[in-house]
Amino acid sequence: MSSIEIKPHLVQPCTVSVPGSKSYSHRMLMAAALSNGTCTVHNCLKSDDTRFTIKALKQMGVQIEDNGQGLSIKGMSGRFDASGEPVFLGNSGTSMRLLTALAALGKGTYVLTGSGRMQARPLDDLLEGLGQIDVPVQSMKGNGCPPVAVTGGSAIGGSMQLRCGTSSQYLSAILLIAPCTRKGVEIEVVEGPVSKPYIDMTVHVMAQFGIHVERSGYTCFKVAGGQAYRPGRYVVEPDCSQAGYFWAAAAVTGTGVKVEGVTLDSLQGDIRLLQLFEAMGCRVQQEEDGLRLTGGSLNAIDVDMSDMPDMVPTLAVVSAFARGTTRIRNVAHLRVKESDRLASVADGLTRMGITATCTEDGLVVEGGRPHGAEIDTYDDHRIAMSFAVAGLVTPGVIIRDERCVEKSFPDFWEVFGVL
Repeated sequence: MSSIEIKPHLVQPCTVSVPGSKSYSHRMLMAAALSNGTCTVHNCLKSDDTRFTIKALKQMGVQIEDNGQGLSIKGMSGRFDASGEPVFLGNSGTSMRLLTALAALGKGTYVLTGSGRMQARPLDDLLEGLGQIDVPVQSMKGNGCPPVAVTGGSAIGGSMQLRCGTSSQYLSAILLIAPCTRKGVEIEVVEGPVSKPYIDMTVHVMAQFGIHVERSGYTCFKVAGGQAYRPGRYVVEPDCSQAGYFWAAAAVTGTGVKVEGVTLDSLQGDIRLLQLFEAMGCRVQQEEDGLRLTGGSLNAIDVDMSDMPDMVPTLAVVSAFARGTTRIRNVAHLRVKESDRLASVADGLTRMGITATCTEDGLVVEGGRPHGAEIDTYDDHRIAMSFAVAGLVTPGVIIRDERCVEKSFPDFWEVFGVL
């Protein structure tokens, strides 16, 4: 297994660019595939996860080409071709959840599977929801996890009660297919949802593609059937999750880092990380071409991060350099991500001499003086990128299996080298 050592150095004020949003990329790829014409999607993230989605859609008959300006996607109006081979999705949870629903619109039975870790990640609440609208679907091992078998062609629609306490993507998946059903879908959310901003992103993408969604907050949703996703030109905005690592670098080094193309009015929930850094003592400036964060004297905070769980590792690492004890709450669902992220973060910080404790629903981090250590990434891209930040000011930080960042940010180490 390879590794990389981060060398501490003086970070000068700088500007960086990050790739397109992973969350928006997945959703726009799905919406374009559901459209009734040809779509062009610009600035789509090119990473392991999105490649799994693209490959799966092609396997289901969708024509996708890179024309040099963007991805040209010929939609199939939700009438996907049969697939004689299993659809392999690696460890891309977004691909698995959204495509499990999309398969209900296709022909024949699809088997969706993934890596060993993916086969331990729960899907039972989504499967139960699909079953309520008479989609034949099952966990093939009977444990509520992939591989799953979905038989398409019977997505008539109807009403359901949906649990979203583990993932908001269950709701996003149902919403995406609802316009292509005959009767439409009415959804009552009876647990959760966690990660609410991701639901807003899904509804936003659907609106861009001409789909109307009626909603009452985050508890009731109604989508009429027989609607068509309209073809057109669409642009993926920069990824605020990836921007967070560079703002974190500014926070721990005390310098200023601007991320191009990001605005405070983004619907991406992870933009709120800037508010947390401000509360810790940093300064945020919206400039004409991006958002700049300048580090300051860091203080601990107490925060509910249920709506931006992907930023927990980033905040936890920054908290190791803050005065006082930071408490991160309401993120129990991080235990079923690419790794058990609560345990992974606590392990890395403990190796660096920081007292970090997993609670029932979060983390407690006591700020201190971190020292160098080898960080096990557990094949989790967010662990690698978060702990890289610590190495900017702490000698001896070694990131194991650094290539795991290719899941979401293949050029991370090149861009990180700009700092």
